Amino acid sequence: MSRLLVVQNHRGGGPGRFGDWLTAEGVALNVVHAYAGAPLPRRPDHDGVVVLGGGYLPDDDARAPWLAATRALVATALERGAPVFGICLGGQLLAQVAGGTVRGAHGEPEMGSTPLTLRREAGDDPLLRGLPERVTAIERHVDAITALPPGAVWLMASERCPYQAFRVGERAWGVQFHPEAGADRVRAWDAGRLRAQGLDPVELCRRAELDEPASEAVWHEVARRFASVVAGA
Repeated sequence: MSRLLVVQNHRGGGPGRFGDWLTAEGVALNVVHAYAGAPLPRRPDHDGVVVLGGGYLPDDDARAPWLAATRALVATALERGAPVFGICLGGQLLAQVAGGTVRGAHGEPEMGSTPLTLRREAGDDPLLRGLPERVTAIERHVDAITALPPGAVWLMASERCPYQAFRVGERAWGVQFHPEAGADRVRAWDAGRLRAQGLDPVELCRRAELDEPASEAVWHEVARRFASVVAGA
């Protein structure tokens, strides 16, 4: 059975449905609760790495000291050509490790179900080829990638944030959005905090619920394809 090391960066940010889909495809997940002090292996014997989201920049070692070890894990995975999937913070961390740049509080924040556009470069990508040209995914970020790593393939964009998905090498993907999150995650957000940001929590939930059937089908297929990449690594 293929095994993935999953780095969880905050209490509420588990692998969610993406993890369920991977497990259903025969991939075993070793979820490390790094935010709670669980140690990351120095020499992992896993077949790949998944890094989840969190409210930090990729090098915010003062607040999240485990990120240094996470960067080292991703760098090692890239060196040996092991599969990597980075989500939100995880995608930003992959970009930074591979030579790209990330800025805090950059551009306009994205919250809730967000339209994404598949770029032409995704036409032969192992995970994204053949997907609908326009899809949606849950977003919740204020930080952003401002330059992709040298040689990275730019795969998806949104109106507010250009670098929504990219690939480094043949088997490492980073995404700014949250394929593991559905409308239930949006419903759990703090309504008062959203209103303070000028957002309507009712509308955010309504939009996420309307978009979920089509969105869930897309990200389920992406998870299935990533499981195949892991199995073949």
